[in-house]
Amino acid sequence: MPDFTSRIRPCYDGSLTLETERRSSDIDVEELACHLLSRDFLRRQRKVLQVLQGEHIFSKTQQMNLSRPERYRLGLARAKAIQRIVRRHGWDDDHYRMAEYLNDEMSPYHLHGTMFVTTIKEQGSEPQKAYWLPQIESWSIIGCYAQSELGHGSNVRGLETVAKWDPVKKEFEIHSPHLTASKWWNGSLGRTATHAVVVAQLLLPRAPSGKPTATRTGLPTATAEPKRVTAAEEEFESHGPQPFILRIRDERTHQPLPGIVIGDIGPKYGYASMDNGYMLFNHVRVPKEAMLSRYAEVSDEMGTLNRKGHPAVVYGSLTFVRGQIIMHARLVLARAVTVAVRYCCVRRQFRDRDSRSEDDEEMKVLDYPTVQIRVLPLLATSFALHYTGEYMYKLYHQSRQTIEKGDFGPLAELHSASSGLKSLCTMLAADGIETCRRAMGGHGFGGGSGLVGLNADYLSKPTVEGDNWMITQQVAAYLIKKMTEAVENREALPKDPTDELFQFYLKSRSHRVPQSIANEDGLIDDEAIVDAFRWRAADLSYRAYQARVVEQKPWTRLMIQLHSLSRAYSEQILVTNFYNSLDSTPSTLSEPTPLVLRTCFRLYALFTLDSFASAFTLTNAVSSDTIYSLPDVILELMADLRPHAVKLVDAWSIPDWLLDSALGRSDGKVYEDLFDRAHRRNPLNRVTFDPRWESEDIVLGSGDGGRQVLAKL
Repeated sequence: MPDFTSRIRPCYDGSLTLETERRSSDIDVEELACHLLSRDFLRRQRKVLQVLQGEHIFSKTQQMNLSRPERYRLGLARAKAIQRIVRRHGWDDDHYRMAEYLNDEMSPYHLHGTMFVTTIKEQGSEPQKAYWLPQIESWSIIGCYAQSELGHGSNVRGLETVAKWDPVKKEFEIHSPHLTASKWWNGSLGRTATHAVVVAQLLLPRAPSGKPTATRTGLPTATAEPKRVTAAEEEFESHGPQPFILRIRDERTHQPLPGIVIGDIGPKYGYASMDNGYMLFNHVRVPKEAMLSRYAEVSDEMGTLNRKGHPAVVYGSLTFVRGQIIMHARLVLARAVTVAVRYCCVRRQFRDRDSRSEDDEEMKVLDYPTVQIRVLPLLATSFALHYTGEYMYKLYHQSRQTIEKGDFGPLAELHSASSGLKSLCTMLAADGIETCRRAMGGHGFGGGSGLVGLNADYLSKPTVEGDNWMITQQVAAYLIKKMTEAVENREALPKDPTDELFQFYLKSRSHRVPQSIANEDGLIDDEAIVDAFRWRAADLSYRAYQARVVEQKPWTRLMIQLHSLSRAYSEQILVTNFYNSLDSTPSTLSEPTPLVLRTCFRLYALFTLDSFASAFTLTNAVSSDTIYSLPDVILELMADLRPHAVKLVDAWSIPDWLLDSALGRSDGKVYEDLFDRAHRRNPLNRVTFDPRWESEDIVLGSGDGGRQVLAKL
């Protein structure tokens, strides 16, 4: 029954506040939304959203009150429901991906449609693809990707699971020789998958002295570092990790096959609906065809490995997923910023300290520079991530087309770019979510913020698919190699933009004059900003080259320096892509949007420059006058961006249904929603408890003596 609280209204009208905010900007939200997301994306989002909203199973009203086992059950039920909806409506893959995006949880089916199918497509032979892809695409099997282990994650070469070749029976024996060889963290493995791509060390009989156990077909000679084998296997030789496709559960009972132990690893920070699993093998026999053989195959006659491609192709699925993560980071950060911007406009605290009148209203929280400096640079960062996400998408697909033709040249650049950007973008998004939460004060801590699940789920990204600190070594190694080539052959024709940058740096470093970010008229010089980021990256690359190649310092001693190098190089990619995008947007966007986007570019770049001022100064990238002027310039940029903040987040077109946030509601009804969630929708308030210590009952009058509580333990 309604009570008197239904008649009470907030002191300030949140709807009117956001309406006023939107009227203060002339940005065409629909036009900018189409620029960012495409008209097809927006149309598809509306279509899929309408269907999902009509299905009660996708309601989030009580989701946060469920236990972990209940969340997995709900996640699997939703995954199945989406499959049925797709078939009922005849949706294509784009509509299916949209449904997963709007469902907003890590589906137990997710790895099946990403890493599992991608690995088969990229690394399976033609006969293997002909056999497996119809089953995968019809969902008659459910797959996962089993690479990480209890003892090894980032160090793929150190994986302990072995696949020993039996030259007599012409089959492999998959085995877990140690507890730390247990596959671990693999999504969809715990309770869902029927099949798995298992990455294992390939063991072949050791060849007689002087005879090769691996051959190549006119391709690069680099090979994976052999893994040391145990004494019992000393007659075998490791040829590095290779992917195998295995059936792991019985088709009828869904129980693990003989010799395989599988389970869910248990509670985590987030991903409550995903069954991250473990798996151990006890001398499991699989046919020769289990090894994906597009780029490597074992000879029946000789028992030797014939490599038909670059050894790094075994990490192709990882590169694909890193590219997806980079694309997704923009939407994750945009979601957190949307909540923070809207709420900080509705929320009011204190009058201006310089106010002379008691009648003056309290200030909007977003009008405080101490809040702006936390939120508005992140708003600008979401656009920076967008343009680099598009760059990474194009780079991946262009590189794959080249690789498909047998040219493995782009692999190094693709692997380096995806590693560095994955590290940087996930760090910016994960830290950005938490920064937004804290900027919203106490209410940001509550379930009504809409950031609890988002924050918990996204915490995995800086560590999964390559730990953010470890994978940056791959970027640094690539840059040291490129700088070494540039130093040793300064007149060579550049093969890519990195070569061009390093050659320019080597020619200019002796007479470099630190740059100012202002031109002769005192206005911000965008090209000078880009130049500063590129010069810093080149100079840090040269310092790393000097330390490692010339001075031959130990790698481990350089690791912190190399991490900073990777970040600097990745930041120049973000800045360069953002700047390049400004040349194309004026033709597609009406004023003042291009000017506002340029303000976003400057704010992101100069906020980053200010955060790492010492590195820019030490590398002679910018003048000391620039560093001193940055705080005032940033304040001015935030003041310019402030009137457009609400419309800029509106352009990301994140539905209220997806946000699930009282604080970030598009209509501004923040306090009404917060109170409704607490007073009317909280199941804890529907139970009367017995707080008396003398009584063993937990619920008043239940007479259960706490037995229900004990049963849960």
